[in-house]
Amino acid sequence: MGRMIAAMKKDEQVLVVPRGLFDSLGAFQGLCQEAHKYVHTLLAVKNNFFMPRVDAEDDPTHKQIIPYCIFHHKGRILRYTRGKSGGEKRLVSLRSIGIGGHVNPVDAGEEHLGEETYLQGVAREIREEVSFAGSFRQRIVGLLNDDSNAVGQVHLGIVHLVDLVADEPELRSNESSISNPEFLTPDTLRATANELETWSSLCLPALDSWISAR
Repeated sequence: MGRMIAAMKKDEQVLVVPRGLFDSLGAFQGLCQEAHKYVHTLLAVKNNFFMPRVDAEDDPTHKQIIPYCIFHHKGRILRYTRGKSGGEKRLVSLRSIGIGGHVNPVDAGEEHLGEETYLQGVAREIREEVSFAGSFRQRIVGLLNDDSNAVGQVHLGIVHLVDLVADEPELRSNESSISNPEFLTPDTLRATANELETWSSLCLPALDSWISAR
């Protein structure tokens, strides 16, 4: 897996699944916390492939797979502001609790991506996007789909809860697309929900249960 957040390049390839596959598994609007009903099938090698991002961004017959990593530390959730260098220009300046982006192939000849390779790639990218003390644990807690707007119609988010294991994680951004990072309580996030991008807002009701289930 290459860089998950990158400016769109003319030849950039991104991981997609057919919209029809998503529909056959049970299309939904918003947040679905039953990720197990979807993830194994979506990440089966036979069901996904890479296509040019320039085509995928305007093709609602395919869904681009987007890892969406929510960082948690001692009851607080990381929030940041999307910078101008982010690959999705339609989200610049919005606040977010999810770090992630498009999945790119490791090798030029790669055509599909398996579940194990995907998870290993997400773990590697977590360390590349931000720096922090100690170790971490991650688990998939949900899926995000929002067909109400042009961005959401061509994307499908896989939500990962990333638990930071350190007394003080000392988290710092490694990317200009991730600015002003800070840890806030779920209550504070809900009180300022109007500042968040859509996917982040959709996750707010589930934060407490995800944290307590860890």
